[in-house]
Amino acid sequence: MIGKRSGRIEYKSDDHLLLDVRGVGYIVFCSDRTLMALPGAGEFTALYTDMVVREDLMQLFGFLTLVEKEWHRLLLSVQGVGAKASLAILGTLGPDGVSKAIALGDWTSVKAAKGIGPKTAQRVVNELKDKAPKVMAMAGSAPAAMEQPTDADTVLEPVAAATSDAASAAIAGNPAAQAEALSALTNLGYGPGEAASAVAQAMADGSDGETAALIRAALKLLAPKG
Repeated sequence: MIGKRSGRIEYKSDDHLLLDVRGVGYIVFCSDRTLMALPGAGEFTALYTDMVVREDLMQLFGFLTLVEKEWHRLLLSVQGVGAKASLAILGTLGPDGVSKAIALGDWTSVKAAKGIGPKTAQRVVNELKDKAPKVMAMAGSAPAAMEQPTDADTVLEPVAAATSDAASAAIAGNPAAQAEALSALTNLGYGPGEAASAVAQAMADGSDGETAALIRAALKLLAPKG
């Protein structure tokens, strides 16, 4: 199983790129959001990858972060969601947006992805809602593909040369605060699901992203009404 590849981008197309790794060209399918975040042809980059193998097909999919890769894996577990639909959802919402939409039960945001109907969107939210807290917590510690040094078998150039401004923006934010807020709320006795929903709502409401502010905003949402 190929879990990560580093190399030179030969070209980028609408839904894939060709990555040259020591003379071997890998066709890697990505969401349009990920493709836009990557540097241009001739530049070096790294991607976490997931391979799908069938009798008549073998495809490699690429992701900027482990969180994006994990959501892709989970989305594929939902009936009616194939690789193309999963990338459409991730391309429309981004991994953080998928976390928020599923935690909040917001199937209309999922439906905004190309080719996703209301029934499929509702199925995605219903089947994956219990998975959202774990993935949201994972965001605080999972590195982006370009944040780790890679081994000698895959490194072609220093990592610093491969990250574009767009890629940096795509992985920006404060996922650590999100994970810390989730941990604090569960330590206070709130269930993972309700904690994830409160954190997602606090972020959607415009919390400044700092851990303390995120916790305070989430606690207000969790406080008994009336």
